[in-house]
Amino acid sequence: MTRLAAAIPALDAASTIGDVTRRTLAILPELLVVDDGSSDTTAVEACRAGAEVVSHQCNLGKGAALRYAFGVLFGRGVDGVVTLDADGQHLPEEIPRLLEQAGSADLVIGGREQLFAQMSAVRRTSNRLSSAAISTVAGVRLTDVQSGFRLYSRRLIEAAGFPENRFDAESAVVVRAVRHGMRVVSVPVRLGFADGRTTSHYRPLVDSLRIARSVARARWGTL
Repeated sequence: MTRLAAAIPALDAASTIGDVTRRTLAILPELLVVDDGSSDTTAVEACRAGAEVVSHQCNLGKGAALRYAFGVLFGRGVDGVVTLDADGQHLPEEIPRLLEQAGSADLVIGGREQLFAQMSAVRRTSNRLSSAAISTVAGVRLTDVQSGFRLYSRRLIEAAGFPENRFDAESAVVVRAVRHGMRVVSVPVRLGFADGRTTSHYRPLVDSLRIARSVARARWGTL
């Protein structure tokens, strides 16, 4: 991968997006922030910090925001896209940890398993169980499938697609990647804070059921 960019999906993150943007741009000068229907000044703060910003008029979901970013960035000839969250949990300074695997894997996940002990019992158990279940379905052992701190290759997105609109997209793409014979790896990363419940827009019941359905389709559906 010779040309890399970053993408940040953002929803109501005005208090944090500026700092995350500035620190990301210090490492990757090409950054697209997708404001996914925020009701605050997220887009304004991202622009002030130097990011290219696209705003959705209503909330379409994290998967839809990332799909839009992939379409724009890969359409410009970028070879790989780093994705990170807007709330400050993912440290831009850890991006080089993902880039170390850029030449050997099509999907690199910034793993948090070494920090699970710092999470609440519910969050820790949920991450472990979901990662174990999705790893079993995918056929590759990954200890933290839910992390959104990632590096995607253009080859992966072109082959496997990214059709899901919400949080299920990040789980389903792992399964499709393995089915396409692509290498998925996890590398340990530091975090700004371990337990992201207070800043996450994840809805445990609804989104967990959606993930289960999408993972099943990714595994047993038609490629």
